[in-house]
Amino acid sequence: MEDMQEDFIQQEESSGDDSPSLPFKSPFRSTRLHIQRSNVCSRAYFVVVMVFFHVYILNVIALLLYVHYNNGPGDLVSKDVASPEPVSDSESRLPHPAPTSREPHVEDSSQSFSLNRLEGIRVGYVQQVSLVPDRAHEMKTLSLKPLLFEIPGFLSEEECRVVVQLAQLKGLMESQTQALSQGQEESNQPLLSLSTEEVFSLLDLNQDGFLQKHEIVTHSRSLDGTWLSPGNLRQILTSLEARPTRMLTLENFKQVYDVSQGPERQQSGKLQNQFKQRNKHTWLYQGLGSHHVLHTLRNRVISLTRLPSALVELSEPLQVIRYEQGDFSNAHHDSSPSYSQTTCAHTQLAGNTSALTEVSCRYVTVLFYLSSVEEAGETTFPVADNRTYEEQALVQDGVDLTDTQETCGRGNLKIKPTVGTALLWYNHLSDGRGWMGELDEYSLHGDCPVRRGVKWVAKSWVNVDPDQQMQARYQRLVARRHQSRSGMEEHNQALSHSELHQDL
Repeated sequence: MEDMQEDFIQQEESSGDDSPSLPFKSPFRSTRLHIQRSNVCSRAYFVVVMVFFHVYILNVIALLLYVHYNNGPGDLVSKDVASPEPVSDSESRLPHPAPTSREPHVEDSSQSFSLNRLEGIRVGYVQQVSLVPDRAHEMKTLSLKPLLFEIPGFLSEEECRVVVQLAQLKGLMESQTQALSQGQEESNQPLLSLSTEEVFSLLDLNQDGFLQKHEIVTHSRSLDGTWLSPGNLRQILTSLEARPTRMLTLENFKQVYDVSQGPERQQSGKLQNQFKQRNKHTWLYQGLGSHHVLHTLRNRVISLTRLPSALVELSEPLQVIRYEQGDFSNAHHDSSPSYSQTTCAHTQLAGNTSALTEVSCRYVTVLFYLSSVEEAGETTFPVADNRTYEEQALVQDGVDLTDTQETCGRGNLKIKPTVGTALLWYNHLSDGRGWMGELDEYSLHGDCPVRRGVKWVAKSWVNVDPDQQMQARYQRLVARRHQSRSGMEEHNQALSHSELHQDL
């Protein structure tokens, strides 16, 4: 009996021990509530971390896109590191490969590539570029309008001497746009004595008293291109398109035509040639079978500009110019503005229709000084880095800034020729989509008269059509030409495109 009572008492004590289970749960619940509060903090911290993580990922993606579309100098160095011998690497692409492998290369590049532009950063900025093995060249920004660079030591003195000798061996010819005397202008160029009324009457094909765009463009250029330059044509067409009727009356034409002639119009009413120069020049082919120095020169241009090799290889031959004492060239643009009535000279064979006017389309100019000059002979950029550009402002106090014979010292920027130095500038702006845009009017440049010594320079242009589809069609046409020909001699002939270009 006593045992049963002890068992009963133990059960009650044990049940008594179990009964206050709720008080034990209460602190446990408070602990869980504390854990929930810490979870709220953890979640907030997690959200903050994830936000920063996503921002970081977005920055990385943006950086990759920037590097993809704007290859920096590091890409140029890495390219050269991958090919320690730039000349041999380019020559491995230049020799005539099998036609089936050449065509896809040209066609694919014409459809997928964009036009790279070097970064100027600021005037005076110096960056390193790798053009030859075991050496880094310095590239200095001379101006931002136009985007202009100077690369000292681009060519060695021996390479400059070889290019000069090749030009002498080829033979030099007088430039087509010579500065003529007053007597020569009167006797040999009667077209220049036409009055404004006579010009209007000749352009007005249907004699209705109004000039339309097609009437102006049809006769915008005489055989020697002397009476209406691309700059004059651009100004006249701009005025015409600004009018609601898209037509010009005689009075309208007088206003815009007289302004467009500017300093080229004398008091007698006769027109002068806008672009004058006096020098001798020749063209040197740089394709397969040419001198190895010319190969080297073109390969360095490809590395420097970082443009697709197909563009450079299919561009104009190298022009070599000799300036003797007194020789010069007035300020001009290397390239031309594009209109629907014009076509680029280098792609005109790829067009389905014939345009009224052929113009030179040169995206980049690379100029090489093949000799130093004892006195004067500088390359001048009259309006470099001006705040604004107006053709009327080129005439100051009755003095024409494009006349390098008279006003070379008044230009904003002058570069003294130094043997082996190269200049690179862009003749066109970017269209914002990786292709060639409008003509950069600040690229106006000329050559000051040589006072003592001889000046040798070479120019390499990269031809690009503003119409990307036309450029792609042209490169496909060239690729099919290459595929249809066989043999070294025929292949060399297919690569020669000098007949497609014209000398400014």
